[in-house]
Amino acid sequence: MAVADMNNRPPRTYGNWRRPSSAGILGLGSVGTAMLLGGLVLVVMMVMIRGLLEAVILAGILGVAMLAVLAKDSHGKNVLSRGGARLAWWTARSRGSNVYRSGPLGRALWGTYQLPGLAAPIRLSEHTDSYGRPFALLYTPATSSYSVVIGTEPDGAALVDQEQIDIWVADWGHWLANLGDEPGVEAASVTLETAPDSGTRLRREVALNIDDDAPAFAREMLAEVVGRYPSGSSTIKAFVSITFSASQRSGGKKRQAEEMGRELAARLPGLTAGLQATGAGAAHPLSAQELCEVIRVSYDPAAAVLIDEAHAAGETPDISWPDVGPSAAQGYWKGYRHDSAYSCTWAMTSAPRGNVQSGVLARLLAPHRDIARKRVTLLYRPLDAAKAAAIVEADLRSAEFRVTSTSKPAARDTLAVRAAAATASEEASGAGLVQFGLLVTATVTDLTREADARAAIDNLAATARLRLRPVYGSQDSAFAAALPLGLVLPKHIKVPTELREKL
Repeated sequence: MAVADMNNRPPRTYGNWRRPSSAGILGLGSVGTAMLLGGLVLVVMMVMIRGLLEAVILAGILGVAMLAVLAKDSHGKNVLSRGGARLAWWTARSRGSNVYRSGPLGRALWGTYQLPGLAAPIRLSEHTDSYGRPFALLYTPATSSYSVVIGTEPDGAALVDQEQIDIWVADWGHWLANLGDEPGVEAASVTLETAPDSGTRLRREVALNIDDDAPAFAREMLAEVVGRYPSGSSTIKAFVSITFSASQRSGGKKRQAEEMGRELAARLPGLTAGLQATGAGAAHPLSAQELCEVIRVSYDPAAAVLIDEAHAAGETPDISWPDVGPSAAQGYWKGYRHDSAYSCTWAMTSAPRGNVQSGVLARLLAPHRDIARKRVTLLYRPLDAAKAAAIVEADLRSAEFRVTSTSKPAARDTLAVRAAAATASEEASGAGLVQFGLLVTATVTDLTREADARAAIDNLAATARLRLRPVYGSQDSAFAAALPLGLVLPKHIKVPTELREKL
């Protein structure tokens, strides 16, 4: 009877993702409502002090400003944010800051090929954890944070029972929730990259294991496999980045790289062991050499073949951190040209609506024939218990306010109250709260394939039930954020995210 119940059980689904909202009138948040009320008070004062005509002019200006905040497109971007992005892009292009040249004839210090943009100030050091494994430690001075990168070998869902997949998903949720209790953890990201296979690893494996006394037929068959199999095949790499604060507490003293390295050396084995239970496979921290190779290939895909050939020959490529950046790069309104490739990055503006199954992102993560290299990065910001409770309670009060503020509430507002109440109940029961986002980078080595790559991403986003939007005007920053560097984007924005959400 128990076996029959297991076989007849419907597939497990996931959902109830919510964007935190702020209570207000006319679709505005708390800050936008305060601006509207303040403007109305100014209009009344203008009538009393100057006259009706001046008050009408001021009311018209106020109406235009409120319309710029309320008029939103399908991605939730209002006229004010789109206009600000366009103005910032024009300013950057007029200053020439969208063009980057490095090397002996470039503008980089000491003639090096350092990383451009947000990643330029990042410093790299190498330490050893308690298991004797070397790991790279990245320091970002702009945000006073340290990051470690963990390489994984995902097992995949092929020929795996659904019960095991459900266990992996549950363990992954527990791992993310436990990050909120880890001291100093600010963010985490998961990067999955698909790229063409050069075939050097297969050739090396066959060359090392072939028997000198093997029959001629077997030798010819292996030679044919080595020659034909890599054509059209792909490799999939996965990285997990964890970002820690440089100070132990708010306003505390910032720790140096050596001190932070000693602390993380004792914590990394536990973090990697927890990842292995999520289906990530063998997890190990990346060394400085491995991380340099990953970043170098990301900016110059043509270097991947040379690096693979060097490893096949038993050599280690001489790559240092000041030389992993591109020799030339230029940002455009909807694209980014870097060395031998052209990339475009999309950002998720809306999570899947309704309930989805665990394999909803399978087609988005899989290799695609129209995209040379594809990088999908999931961004997470775990919240501690105190902050999570405040957020869910504020979201519930906001949803209830929108329903009670009108005599005929919309069906969407009524469902929002139920979803917010369910989230608050789960959080009160001990569930963790995580803010998340998603970036997708498509890279082509032939500019004539750009349109095909864009169309492919649009189709894949529909299959994943995601709403993606190109990061207009900030393609270079989005490209760097999608790399396993541990960058925390909200900390690089001048206008705080909390303020923009309350407009």
